[in-house]
Amino acid sequence: MRTLSTAAEFEGRRLNDDEYRALNTALQYFRDAAPKHNADEEESLFPRLRSLPDAEVQRALADVDRLEQEHRWATPLHMEVDRLGQQWLANGELGRREADDFQVAVRRLATMYRTHIEIEDSVLFPLARRVLLPTQTAEIAAEMAKRRDVSGPVSQSIEVHAQDAPGCRDREDRNG
Repeated sequence: MRTLSTAAEFEGRRLNDDEYRALNTALQYFRDAAPKHNADEEESLFPRLRSLPDAEVQRALADVDRLEQEHRWATPLHMEVDRLGQQWLANGELGRREADDFQVAVRRLATMYRTHIEIEDSVLFPLARRVLLPTQTAEIAAEMAKRRDVSGPVSQSIEVHAQDAPGCRDREDRNG
């Protein structure tokens, strides 16, 4: 998200080679990683949490519902950022209106992801580590690996999931 936020500050101006590559990489990341991350949660993690009778898990289900709603809310914004970003890369610059639209969409995503990731990191992922059985985390890890066409041994830690959060491609973003 940091790269997109930085690009938004350029107000659609012509990008240098490094900026062009960074924007292209960020757009590609969100095109590929965000849907996989959402599937990791919605198809693998959340159903397993919902199936547990644990009282702490039941209290956290409102957070699960919120995260799912945010995934749906973010999808059209991601599409808009990608469309405008691809236009920027293809044309070399954006018009004033398009640059403003890009800034607004990126700002809205960045704002949402700050709280979204906080809930994941402080509530859901620690909870999942406490309540899921090793066999369940192994199943989640295998499902995640399949979504990414990863073969060979897979980490059985739910930590794999946390490190793939959209908006936080690397430790710099996660800590910033």
